[in-house]
Amino acid sequence: MSNTKYASPLLWVPTGYFAMAMGYVMLTSVTAIMFKNLGMDNGRAAQYSSMLILAYTIKPLFAPVVEMYRTKKFFVLSAQVALGLGFGGIALAMGMPDSMALMMTLLWIMSFIGAVQDIASDGVYVTSLNTQRQALYCGVQSLSWNIGPVVASGALVYLSGRLHTDVFHHDRHAFGPEWIASWRVIFLIVAVLLLLIAAWHARVMPQGARAADTPSSLGQAGHILRDAFSSFFAKRDVWRMVAFALLYRVSIGLLEKIGPFFMVDPIAKGGLGMSNELLGIVYGTYGLLAVLAGSLLGGWYVARRGLRPVLFQLCCVLNVTIATFLLLAIYQPSDLFLIGAGVVIEKFSFGFGSVGFMIYLMQQLAPGKYATTHYAFGTGLMGLCGMLTGMVSGYLQEALGYVAYFWLVMAATIPSLLATWFAPFHHADTAPDEEADAVGAAQT
Repeated sequence: MSNTKYASPLLWVPTGYFAMAMGYVMLTSVTAIMFKNLGMDNGRAAQYSSMLILAYTIKPLFAPVVEMYRTKKFFVLSAQVALGLGFGGIALAMGMPDSMALMMTLLWIMSFIGAVQDIASDGVYVTSLNTQRQALYCGVQSLSWNIGPVVASGALVYLSGRLHTDVFHHDRHAFGPEWIASWRVIFLIVAVLLLLIAAWHARVMPQGARAADTPSSLGQAGHILRDAFSSFFAKRDVWRMVAFALLYRVSIGLLEKIGPFFMVDPIAKGGLGMSNELLGIVYGTYGLLAVLAGSLLGGWYVARRGLRPVLFQLCCVLNVTIATFLLLAIYQPSDLFLIGAGVVIEKFSFGFGSVGFMIYLMQQLAPGKYATTHYAFGTGLMGLCGMLTGMVSGYLQEALGYVAYFWLVMAATIPSLLATWFAPFHHADTAPDEEADAVGAAQT
């Protein structure tokens, strides 16, 4: 490993995966809340933020190109600097004439840069550490990634609300351009944080070795990708596996953007009328911690029982508890404990049930000549589902209202249950206890 003076992975693994998560969550989740605060309707806010998932969905297509040039550390540092400057640029663009078009252009470009950061950071981790050390630091990797959403969707959303009311003295329940000042500060904080992390990584991060199967030319990369695609679709019962990968989380995709909107929309519009401060605490902190707890318990459960006997159970847990949002919409409680309990139940169940999806991809969809690429295809299908459902979710909610929309989300659990029931198993469960340790880093 290079940089032998700073050889410990504890100096760069936590900050590397925290930066990955920070960029992803800010781009694909926190932007939706920002758009909502700025006065955008639910349809456009959900659509615009969901569009930014595309780059992360298709990153397996351009990953070989990233592998071919310079070092993995070079791409990590370049991406982090570019993201830092990009978030700073968005902060400066807010409030300018036609700023939304400029902001969306910057966010779109930044989403591809964020995907490059993910590819390169994973590359540094995999090629700089041997198998034993990868397993040793897997827990650190997972925990560090999960801290990112807690900071972005929790602490920073909370801070946006406090700035809006306590510093800039605006009405916390009114949406519109008055929110620009608060969000400008938040994006500047993220910009500075990413630039500082890049400076730190310039000192402590190893270069990352060149993988043995790295293509030497664009032509070879294209050939490998074509071969990976053809071998993927030659798998036995591949379309049932594709249906599983695409539909397992369809109801979650319909809920992901609308859940926070429901929390902050006024009671008169069917929401719960929460402030950004409470949203950051309940949805962005307690909810995300519940996801982590559910993931750990779900991994333990699969490790004890094996995947095949419990996969349908995991799907039921993932989907049925979405009913908590339907109950919240029907009764619109003002008790913060009841609201928080509903969010924690749903998020815990999401973490618990999602483990089944990730392990199924590892054990059933991925095995073969291109296991890593085929696993990426599976997660790409999951991302495609999230992007498409997120893009239509806001418009459907506006047309139906919250109660009817959450009934629709409940109905959308049926395709998930059917796809899981008919999901094929052609490989034996292999060391689920080892695989369960690795799923935490892939939850979001």
